[in-house]
Amino acid sequence: MTAHDFVDAHIEAIQQQFFALLRIPSISTAPEHAGDVQQVAHWLADDMRRIGLHQVEVIPTARHPIVYGEWLGAGSDKPTVLIYGHYDVQPAVKSDGWLNEPFDPTVRDGFVYARGSSDDKGQVFAHVKAAEAMLANGGRPPVNLKFLIEGEEEIGSPNLGAFVKANTEQLKADVCVISDSGMPTADQPAIVYALRGLMTMELIVHGPQVDLHSGSYGGSVHNPAQALTEIIAQLHHPEGSIAVPGFYDDVLPLSDQERVELHKTGMSEAEWRKNTGAPQPYGEPGYAIHERTGARPTLEINGLAGGYFDTGFKTVLPAKAWAKISCRLVANQNPEVIARQVTDFIHSITPSTVTSEVRLLGGSPPALVDLNAPAMQAAIRAYERGWGKRPVFMREGGSIPVVVDFQKELGIPVILMGFGLNNDGAHGPNEHFKLEMFQKGIHTSIHFCEALAQ
Repeated sequence: MTAHDFVDAHIEAIQQQFFALLRIPSISTAPEHAGDVQQVAHWLADDMRRIGLHQVEVIPTARHPIVYGEWLGAGSDKPTVLIYGHYDVQPAVKSDGWLNEPFDPTVRDGFVYARGSSDDKGQVFAHVKAAEAMLANGGRPPVNLKFLIEGEEEIGSPNLGAFVKANTEQLKADVCVISDSGMPTADQPAIVYALRGLMTMELIVHGPQVDLHSGSYGGSVHNPAQALTEIIAQLHHPEGSIAVPGFYDDVLPLSDQERVELHKTGMSEAEWRKNTGAPQPYGEPGYAIHERTGARPTLEINGLAGGYFDTGFKTVLPAKAWAKISCRLVANQNPEVIARQVTDFIHSITPSTVTSEVRLLGGSPPALVDLNAPAMQAAIRAYERGWGKRPVFMREGGSIPVVVDFQKELGIPVILMGFGLNNDGAHGPNEHFKLEMFQKGIHTSIHFCEALAQ
């Protein structure tokens, strides 16, 4: 019996294991569920030992544990695959709008509805079951396997980066696979090959020492709220491009191949209008909507504050005003360089009648995987065999810091092999996962190992 035969013959039992995993409310953000988070970690570790993985550990951190397991029986001359995922989930209660209790998995129309079904228990569990299938009946996977499954992804992975940095030898691999993303439709697989980085900062404009009466001082004091908006207005050119000098210097241009691939899944203007409700698109000229949101950098104002805004009216000149600013960054851009460029530009355009203070809050670099890399070609073949269709390629507008941690600390490519759908409802009510895609995901994971070994 091949590994693929094992999956098909045991899919009902595998699904019941999956449902048992979903019943445990491993909500990492809620202290009252800390015991449930521990329970899931040990549940996964027990299952990984049962299927034949070695050196399985539940590793404590400052908050929630990491589950690690490996099988290195393929030999040192074979590739090693590091599989990352997370077992923690977002909060959920039925009153949020669920049709069933969120931790009581319910199957409707071929989908299982439960919190964590798609994000990320179902997707990472598909890899665990692929390993079980390859190890069943004395089988030997064609590659070495390492699993790293954390319990803090939904709270920003505060302890994972330090763990990876301190355990590079243990985590040494040739490629990392992450299945925590979606595809456009159930019959069209997709690979996310680029993620934008992030830089966040706070801008504070200071004026008078204290709030002042506008009747006594209005007209003689440059209102910090007004000065703030004057500064912000100069961060972009009128047509939508970013005005900060040097901001685009390190941006890698899109190749013709990339533009063709991205166009296959690009959002139409009609879809964009339906999703946003905005009057018309805005942004950098010369780029389609999907290129602006995934392949080009941005500078966004995420919040403004200053002065009096409660009920009634207060004729005050505020002493200061604030703005929250973020930049989404693309391949080859450095968050520290961008932070310095934006800061220098803000100081240069700050009127002499006020002062500006810029506080850097955080940042993470962008990530990019070569479409022609051997591991990427193996992923393409795996999807072709598992889904029966060649995947399309996508750039993700958001950021996943752990991807950069793996690239930086381990020096390996990261392949984002999602098995879910973009509209699975992750983080929202009635999150779901198509059971057919769960089964295909298991097969695709096996196919990836086979293709990589070849």
